[in-house]
Amino acid sequence: MLSRTASELYWLSRYLERAENTVRMLDVSFTVSMMPNKEIAEQELIAPLKISSTYEDFMERYGVVNRDTILQFFALDTLNSSSVISCINSARDNAKSVRGKISSESWEAINSTWIELQAMKRSGSVGDASYFFDWVKERSHLYRGAVYGTSLRNDAFRFLRLGTFLERADNTARILDVKYQIENQQDDQGSLEYYRWVAVLRSLGAYEAYQDIFGDRITPEKVAQLLILRAEVPRSIRACLEATNDILQDIEGKSGQAAKRLVAVQYARIQFGDSDYIFRETGLHAYLTDFLARIETIANSIHTAYMEAV
Repeated sequence: MLSRTASELYWLSRYLERAENTVRMLDVSFTVSMMPNKEIAEQELIAPLKISSTYEDFMERYGVVNRDTILQFFALDTLNSSSVISCINSARDNAKSVRGKISSESWEAINSTWIELQAMKRSGSVGDASYFFDWVKERSHLYRGAVYGTSLRNDAFRFLRLGTFLERADNTARILDVKYQIENQQDDQGSLEYYRWVAVLRSLGAYEAYQDIFGDRITPEKVAQLLILRAEVPRSIRACLEATNDILQDIEGKSGQAAKRLVAVQYARIQFGDSDYIFRETGLHAYLTDFLARIETIANSIHTAYMEAV
């Protein structure tokens, strides 16, 4: 496969996963920001800006943090590369370039989403925030369903999946890190802590999994254990690394040996890790900061191995 084709397939899925992750992140912040505390509400609304490293850009252009400005910035602002519309635009551009490598149903899922977003852009509004968040998630699920149900199991399919899992691992780590830091900055650890972590679990589709596995009071330590170490949770870091490791092993050739080695090492660290090491010896923030640096190194190694023209 040509390196350019591999890159476009990989980024097509990364951008679509990023769009979904953006609304999942907003869903958490908007839910918790409804608590009757102005300071906490503002902190929660700022959290997506911190997670996406766009705080300075947002403040320069919008100046005030509230639900309306945050929604506009992350939904329809084409100057924000992390906005849903920017991600869908980029995904569609990549899909057009590799139209012959993806199924017609996968293309239709992307293109119809893009068409509906253009209509929202012209109207200047996405309407109700909760409805918009659900709509983006449903469109992302539709695309993934089309890919899994209609794609030939070849390297094109593998690069599509690779982009999804690397983006998902990065996002799960960022949400956990920022929410945990907010939690540690506040003295009130009562009902707010419970609602915040319930919102995080629901946003990552892991609330029912938590109830099934632990079945007791929700704590930051157990949420982190679920979303980092549990392989059976689809959006956990371990599940994403396991999938990434398997995908890379199925891509033939010697050019990706360095990337395969980096992923295998990081997967082993997660596979044989435990919550005591994360919380008692390292600290969650330090652990996730290190993980984010490692996942960036892995992504750069994959790019060098497969997506740079020789």
